[in-house]
Amino acid sequence: MATYPLTNWKTGLFDCCDDINSCCYGFWCCPCLACTVSGKFGENRCLPLCDICSPAITSAFGLPCCAPPAALTLRVGIRHRYGIEGTLCKDITTSCFCMWCSWCQMHRELKDRKKNSPVTTFSDFTAAVDNIH
Repeated sequence: MATYPLTNWKTGLFDCCDDINSCCYGFWCCPCLACTVSGKFGENRCLPLCDICSPAITSAFGLPCCAPPAALTLRVGIRHRYGIEGTLCKDITTSCFCMWCSWCQMHRELKDRKKNSPVTTFSDFTAAVDNIH
């Protein structure tokens, strides 16, 4: 199995002001931001409702009874998909004690990854296939 060099998050956990739009979105309507992150990552937009409708909501107020399932799994998924350095222990801690900042960080990461990804159209694909033959 090949290993790839791990990278860091594009922005830090508390760098919310690096993207004022994400910061305001998360501050004024964190559940909506969480649903947006879930959708941008390719998961069901309603997935974060598991956090809202579970005892994990207390973790948003600093009283973690359990790790918020959606926040934790999406954070781990984003880290793995993009080869971001970290550990499960750090993800649990971040999801439990800094849930709102975590959602904002994930949103900034996905926005940055989408902005910097090459756009592939169907015509680009067919041109590539034609070059193979």
